[in-house]
Amino acid sequence: MTDSSHRLLSVPAADISCPRFPLAQSGRARAATLWVVLALVLAAGGGWYWKAHRASDPDSAAADAAGGPGGRKSGNGMGRPQPVSAQAAKREDIRLLVPAIGTITALQTATVHSRVDGELIRLNFKEGDLARAGQVLAELDHRPYQVALDQAKGALLRDQAQLDSARVDQKRYRDLLAKDSIASQQVDTQDALVRQLEGTVANDKAAVDSAQLQLDYSTVKAPISGRLGLRQVDLGNVVHASDTTGLVTITQTQPIAVVFAVPDTNLPKILTKLRAGKPLAVEAWDRDQSQLLAKGHVTITDNAVDVTTGTIKLKAEFPNADNTLFPNQFVNVRLQLDTDSQALAVPTTAIQRGSMGTFVYLIQADSTVALRKVSTGAVDGDWVSIQGDVQAGDRLVTDGADRLRDGAKVEVIEAAARKGRSGASGQSAPTAPAKAKPSDGTQPSASSAAAPVASATAAAAPAASAEATRPAWMDKLPPELVEKLKAMSPEDRRDYLQKLRARRAQSDNGG
Repeated sequence: MTDSSHRLLSVPAADISCPRFPLAQSGRARAATLWVVLALVLAAGGGWYWKAHRASDPDSAAADAAGGPGGRKSGNGMGRPQPVSAQAAKREDIRLLVPAIGTITALQTATVHSRVDGELIRLNFKEGDLARAGQVLAELDHRPYQVALDQAKGALLRDQAQLDSARVDQKRYRDLLAKDSIASQQVDTQDALVRQLEGTVANDKAAVDSAQLQLDYSTVKAPISGRLGLRQVDLGNVVHASDTTGLVTITQTQPIAVVFAVPDTNLPKILTKLRAGKPLAVEAWDRDQSQLLAKGHVTITDNAVDVTTGTIKLKAEFPNADNTLFPNQFVNVRLQLDTDSQALAVPTTAIQRGSMGTFVYLIQADSTVALRKVSTGAVDGDWVSIQGDVQAGDRLVTDGADRLRDGAKVEVIEAAARKGRSGASGQSAPTAPAKAKPSDGTQPSASSAAAPVASATAAAAPAASAEATRPAWMDKLPPELVEKLKAMSPEDRRDYLQKLRARRAQSDNGG
């Protein structure tokens, strides 16, 4: 053993210290550092791969151009102007309308029956034709009734001759009675015979009239004017006066009526108008409320309120000159109770709803939007009256508002001019295609697709026009995708972009 070994062994154990714990702590720190570096390397590699894959995928580029999930720009697109459609507010008359559901009813309906029995030998009408009152529709075999008429006329001639002879004898007897050459009893008997024959002749005349009437009934005529339905009997059949089906049905369609119900809260105003002789205008629209079918006016109200529904039935009359309306047809009814003259009106698509209530986005001179709170009034077609910090002529966002915030930068995309108000003045203004609002009052999700669709539609225009109106952010789209969008219809283009957003949302959520 060396001296150094002896010295080490001679040292008390309590004086020997070992730096075991600092060494262990230093090893764990190095391991953690290695894991952090590895994670950073993997993240950088994943980011590089995702970016390269995203750049090579045209659909992903289209989704970026169209906006992220919910229609909002992602990444570095947040600072770019948002594409929107706009329309100006204006002053116009807004009608106070009460919507209802109505059923068309004929003013008169008649089932044509034969008044006599006989074989049907002729039909003088076509199904669906318009018939005039008194028009001959069908003919029965009239020969039996002609024979009965001839018999009645013969009996009348016979009895009339007997009456004439009795009257001659009566005159002769009276002359003899005046000379006291005949008994008065014989004169009285002759007078009774004359009266008896007069009664017989009167009865014969009635029989002739009855036979003539039966003969006339063998020719069936239209009792009212109207539209003919489907025939119920074919030629060669024997019809009877007791048949329940009849030959054909006629419904009067000019004019025609519609029956509908409105809440009884409107009854005082309705009665006031009717008693003052002021017409209450009524419009009939189709099921989709996209086409105006006819215009008319209220003629009468029901005599009682329906307690189960709290409504009162009204009947309106329409001229129906073009025969657009048919009995039992379903229509949407708009009853005009009053008119708000020169009200401030905006498109219904400009109204937004949120936690602060109803509001609009007003486009300012610097192409930014300002939020303006408004209160809405009567709705008339595509326009609604409002009150708030908005003036006539102010341009309001009508499409793409769900991507905006107060002060956001916007780029207005002009759409083709369309009719200003359904069934109204016919004024037109540049606006995006109309959207149907959900019944719960929330903003339609389809609005997020309106801006890309409008831009893609612009891309499908002629080359010179497309280059002039093409937004800068559209340059992100690959040329092959632009050509693909050009070949699509607006509806297919909207569906395509919405699917891309859904795919992007699924990808971003790790799906």
